[in-house]
Amino acid sequence: MIAQRGLFAGPDPVISKDLYAQVISGGASRERSTLTVEPASKVSGNTYFGRFPASYWQRWTAVEAVEVSLEVSGSGVVSLLASDFEGEPRVVAARVVDDEAVSLTAPLDRFVDGGALWLEWETEPGQRLSVRDVRWTVPEAERSRPTSVTICTMNRPADCLATLTAIAMDSLASASLHSVYVVDQGTDHVRADGVLPGKLRYLRQPNLGGAGGFTRGLHEVADENVNVLFMDDDIVLEPDLIVRMTAFSASTVEPLILGGQMLNLLHPTRLHAAAEYTDLDGIRPGMPIRRSLHAVDLLATDPATGRPYRQEFRVDAGYNGWWACLIPYEVVKEIGFPLPLFFQGDDAEYSYRAREHGFPTVTLPGAGLWHTDFPWKDADELNRYFILRNYTIISALHGDFPVLKIAGTLLAELIPYLLGMQYGAAATLIQAVSDFLDGPSILDDGGASALTRVRELRARYPETVAHPPTAAPGLASNDIVISEPSVFDRLALGPLLGVHRLAVGSVPVTEADWWRVGALRTAVVTDASQRGVRVRTYDRSHLVRLAAQGARVLTRFLRDGPAVREQYRAALPRLTSRAAWSGLFSTEGLIP
Repeated sequence: MIAQRGLFAGPDPVISKDLYAQVISGGASRERSTLTVEPASKVSGNTYFGRFPASYWQRWTAVEAVEVSLEVSGSGVVSLLASDFEGEPRVVAARVVDDEAVSLTAPLDRFVDGGALWLEWETEPGQRLSVRDVRWTVPEAERSRPTSVTICTMNRPADCLATLTAIAMDSLASASLHSVYVVDQGTDHVRADGVLPGKLRYLRQPNLGGAGGFTRGLHEVADENVNVLFMDDDIVLEPDLIVRMTAFSASTVEPLILGGQMLNLLHPTRLHAAAEYTDLDGIRPGMPIRRSLHAVDLLATDPATGRPYRQEFRVDAGYNGWWACLIPYEVVKEIGFPLPLFFQGDDAEYSYRAREHGFPTVTLPGAGLWHTDFPWKDADELNRYFILRNYTIISALHGDFPVLKIAGTLLAELIPYLLGMQYGAAATLIQAVSDFLDGPSILDDGGASALTRVRELRARYPETVAHPPTAAPGLASNDIVISEPSVFDRLALGPLLGVHRLAVGSVPVTEADWWRVGALRTAVVTDASQRGVRVRTYDRSHLVRLAAQGARVLTRFLRDGPAVREQYRAALPRLTSRAAWSGLFSTEGLIP
């Protein structure tokens, strides 16, 4: 069974070839599936996509050895190397080659805490080496079964079609798939006629968020013995991800949720995180696991070790984002469907619920794709409502749910919103807590009413809208001065007393601390997306009213939170049942 392929260039020219194979010395030509090493040169596969994650295979599967085979033209030396959990390299095998098929084997017996395998190619002066068809193989798994991909999409038809085309053009990846479901919840529909014939299943349904889109894929194949691989629509796909995840999932000793890794689309050499967890009691998602690489440039050098950033130490995940996540048939059969959280946190909740039933989550290094960078998304968006509400629900279901600590976390977020003139964000937080306290009935419609309600709420606050930098409403460009910080800004006298150091000031997003923004009567703050600006204007009536509302809702949270927690726990089996989701999917307007 092919566990992964040796590739030498990415699926798009914007992707650096150094993520696949690095020229250490001399020269080389790197194409998608072929490598040509010039005389007196050396090329290494000790790269993000070139490494075989030996530690993960030893820890989670019964595979005892991996074989790597390749076709070679010309002459040189092919070496198979390994690292340990500290990144120290060693040579496992080496072969002088001359126009032949090469096969090297490495036992998976010294990698429990970490380490990987990779190939290197070297030529002497006068030698030239061409390599093709590199394959890492393991014994066929007893639990091998087809995979069904589900792509949830909404008004991104071009992106979705590009992903479907990437799958279709890779014969090995597409051959391993049972079917590909596109669940279209938008109004700008995907046109994929003729793509993946016989395998593509196109469904339209009302907008039920990411949870509803992905769950539809599970719902369609729940009675079939297939695994389901969730993938976002706004990605650049490395098709070998499908090969790697399918083989690894089939080979594990026990079924588990298997996640792929995210690289940043705008900065393609940067890894989002090797593995993440949720701070259940702090309602903080997306926390990097200890010793996990996080927000690093994979082509840069770690100053602590002097080596390139590589995930040598094996790290275990708490959950995995659904930009790429494979869920085995056994997990769905045992724990049911995702919770209808609409947006944000459905992936975390499902993983933590699965763990309670004995199914861990593993994030596999080298199984990567590119997704929109999270730091380029502004925190003051509608999704903040779902993050706050949903992760409070997740804490109630799977955490210790310390209401005093959670209330303190919410208060620590609310106060800077108020003092930083982010009144819409404050109202969003208050609404999220209030809706949580209304109990599990808020999830009965799959989240559609919450989306409408929060949109209408935020529309009342002008600073929630981004504007072109030359068209800040009510302001001429020459009215706006650069705001230089003052030591007195931290006293927050402006927002509390209505006394401000400057009438209008411009603040970059990296300096938009509440105490700096609060020194201005009107602050023109750069949006995190860098596409425009937000205009925040001091409004004492908003400040007083929202502060009072926040105090009331947090007092209610402290009083009623424990009882509401039990309501969510009691409702979980009903909300995640096939019957509940079938009712949502049968909504009028569904087009099969």
